[in-house]
Amino acid sequence: MNELLKNLGLDYLLVNCTNKYLTEYPELSENARYKLTGFSGSTGDALITSDGIYLFVDGRYHIQADLEAKPGVKVVKLSIGQSQDDEIKKLIDKNKTLGIVSKKVSQARLEKFDGYRIKLLDKDPVNDYTEPHNTVPQKAFEAVEYTPSASFITNLEEVSYLTGLRDFSKDNTSKIWSKLFIEGDKRILFNDDKECDKILSEYEGVLIVDKSSINAHDYSLIKNPAHRQSEVKLMKSVKSEDELRAYQEAFDRTDKAIHSIREFIEENDNLSEYDIAEKLREEYIRFGAKSLSFNSIVAINQNSAQAHYAKSSKDVILREGDLVLIDSGAYYESGLATDITRVFVKGKPDKLQKKVYTTVLKAFLNCFFLFNRKVSGFEIDTHAHNILDNAIDGFMFNHGLGHGIGINVHEAPPNLSQNEIAKVELKDGMCFTIEPGLYNSEFFGVRLENSCFRKDGKTCSFVKMGYEGKLIDYDLLTEQEKIWLGNFEIL
Repeated sequence: MNELLKNLGLDYLLVNCTNKYLTEYPELSENARYKLTGFSGSTGDALITSDGIYLFVDGRYHIQADLEAKPGVKVVKLSIGQSQDDEIKKLIDKNKTLGIVSKKVSQARLEKFDGYRIKLLDKDPVNDYTEPHNTVPQKAFEAVEYTPSASFITNLEEVSYLTGLRDFSKDNTSKIWSKLFIEGDKRILFNDDKECDKILSEYEGVLIVDKSSINAHDYSLIKNPAHRQSEVKLMKSVKSEDELRAYQEAFDRTDKAIHSIREFIEENDNLSEYDIAEKLREEYIRFGAKSLSFNSIVAINQNSAQAHYAKSSKDVILREGDLVLIDSGAYYESGLATDITRVFVKGKPDKLQKKVYTTVLKAFLNCFFLFNRKVSGFEIDTHAHNILDNAIDGFMFNHGLGHGIGINVHEAPPNLSQNEIAKVELKDGMCFTIEPGLYNSEFFGVRLENSCFRKDGKTCSFVKMGYEGKLIDYDLLTEQEKIWLGNFEIL
C-alpha cells in the first residue's frame, strides 16, 4: 500500500464503497472498498495510510466486518450516531495529502474536508471498473409534474420517480441508471458520461444541484452551480394514492411468499441457509416478483446476531430448536421495494428464545400503536431504545429502528433513528419500516420488521404476516400489549 501511495503522490487514500451514481447497493464488482478489504456490507469506507488499512463500519456490521475483513485490516467500529468522517479526520494530518476519487464522493462530503490538503483523482486506483447499465425502462407511473428552475438531478431514485420509469434488468433494484437535466419543459436523460460532461461544461446559465447527491466530478464541470436541498426527496417521500395501492398489492404478495417459506421450513428437515434463501427467491418469483429488493438475509442461530448477515451458507443447517431470521423483500410491477423480517423456530423453542422474541415484539407493538399523533422518527426510535436497552443481559439493540421505503429499499426521509434527519415529522403518506431487534453474538438475534405507512395521523401496516405463537411468552406482555397484538395474526 505504501508503494501505491507513493506512486499517486499521496499520504492517504479514501477508498469508497459506492459507484459514480453514489448508490447504496452497487455491484460488488464496482465496489473498491470490497476489493481492498473483503468486507461486503452496504456502507462504510476504508482509508489507506502508511500505517495500514482502516475499515469503518457502523453497529449493523461489527460482527460481519470481523469475519470478512482481510488479515491486517483494522476495523473501526462506529457507535450509533458516530460520524465516519470525523473518525477519518482523526487519522490524517491536515498538512499531508488525502486522495479522493472525484466520481465516488458527493460534493457535500468533499466540502466537509475543507482545510485539508485534498488531491482529487479522476480514476479509482483500487477499482475503476463500472458495471455497464444498459437501461430497458418500463413505465410504472405517470411522470410527475415538476418544473423547477434549470436543474441537474443525479439521485437515481429521484430520476426514476420524476419520470415514472423503472428498470428491472438488474437484481435488487428498479432504478433507471440515468441522470436528468431539466430546463423548463425540456428534460434530458443521460446515461452516457461523455454527453453528460459536454452538456454540463457548455451550459452557461445557473444550474441548481443538490450537493448531497451530485458527485464532485460532475459538480466541477458546472460553471454556475446553485446548491439547493432536493425538493424531490421530500416529494417522493409522501406516496400518492396510486403508489399506496400499488404498495398494498406488493405486500399482499410478499406476505404470501413469507407464509410459504414458513411452511417450507416446518415441513422439511436438514435445510441449509442456502436452501431456504433459494426457495424464498422461488416463492417471490412465483407470486409475481420482478426481482428481490436486496439479497435476502437467511441467518440461523449465531448468524442471526449479524444484523446484515449476507452469506446464506450451504454448511449451516437448521436443526431442532434452532432459530432462523429471514429479512427479505421484492420488487413488483410498480418498482417499489417491499421489506419484511420474521423469525421462526424449528420445533420447540427454549425460554431464552421466547424471552428475547417477546421483548422485541413488545417494542414493536409499543412503537406501532402509541404514536397516534404528530411524531418524529427520532421520538419513536428513542422509545424503542427505552424498552430494549439493557432489557436482557448481553443482548443489544445496535441499529436504528427503521428507514423509509420506496423505489429504493432504504430512503430518507422518513427515518427512525437517533440521526438528525429523523427529527422530521412523519407525514401522512410516508412509508417506513419499524424493526426493533436484540442481538447476542454467542446466542442469536431477533428482529421483527413491518413496513408501515402513516394515514390520518396513525401508523398502519402494509404487512399482514403474523407472529410466531410458540415464540411468544404471554406472561411478559401487559394487558394493553395483548390487546394490541390481537390486531395481528398469530401463527
